[in-house]
Amino acid sequence: MNNKEISIVIPAYNEAENLPFLCDEIKDVLKNITKNYEIIIVNDGSTDKTKEVIENLTAKDIHISGIHFRTNFGKASALSAGFKKAVGETIFTMDADLQDDPQEIPNFLDKIDEGFDLVSGWKQNRKDSFVKNSSSKFFNFVTSLLSKIKLHDFNCGFKAYKGEVAKGLDLYGQMHRYIPVMAGNEGYKITEIPVHHRKRKFGKSKYGPIRFLNGFLDLLTVMVLTKYFKRPAHFFGGLGSIALFLGFVINMYIIYLKLTFGNIQGRLPLFIAGILFIMVGIQLISLGLIGEMFVKISRKNNSKNNIA
Repeated sequence: MNNKEISIVIPAYNEAENLPFLCDEIKDVLKNITKNYEIIIVNDGSTDKTKEVIENLTAKDIHISGIHFRTNFGKASALSAGFKKAVGETIFTMDADLQDDPQEIPNFLDKIDEGFDLVSGWKQNRKDSFVKNSSSKFFNFVTSLLSKIKLHDFNCGFKAYKGEVAKGLDLYGQMHRYIPVMAGNEGYKITEIPVHHRKRKFGKSKYGPIRFLNGFLDLLTVMVLTKYFKRPAHFFGGLGSIALFLGFVINMYIIYLKLTFGNIQGRLPLFIAGILFIMVGIQLISLGLIGEMFVKISRKNNSKNNIA
């Protein structure tokens, strides 16, 4: 078999001290599993000695290769680059901070062998700060609620994928947080396993509140592009119907006041709000219908191209 059986993709931003230890741990685990593996380290524009460390590692071991970004593009872009290069039937992702324990790799493989397409890690006992742990729990609760995918830890960097799943992902921005949502909406079988999470030894956490807020905007993008992309009327029409209903109720109340008391003094702002809700509702419903027209045209064009 020419292709390597296992590919491990590691995004790294200023992780020079951690990478040698992590690679040694991974190799120690994989030597008992397969000789056909590769470790792909993606240097995401690091400003420390990460690039030099990767070059030293690749020079000493043919199983290790590196990808270098000139500037920091973010974890999603780093993963996307690693997935494009990976050739394994099973592709792992791990963080470079040594908090993911490579000893868990066989447990992921067992779940893949059971027929799952994506296995996500669940850091039950996180070794992070109170703020990071609390915000992560809130993030996971909201994501699970909106996506209807029941996972405890969407953003765990430790995951295993069948090759076709990883290569089919379109990642940018903070989309890496929603990989299970994207895969689930494509019909892939997803599960999670508890994993051992370790304290960071070297370097600093890259977590920040801005990334957390941006992540929720990306969640809306994921929901629209995956769940509602082929039926935009359901998304925009649903929102429009809610707005239209609110506007109708408000204006019926204003009409009732006018007929009963003869005036609507003090209710003018509410009256204007009702009109605005109706206008927004009509616009959203119209947008959904226009979207449906584009989808239908696109399907016809694709059908003609397939026949040709």
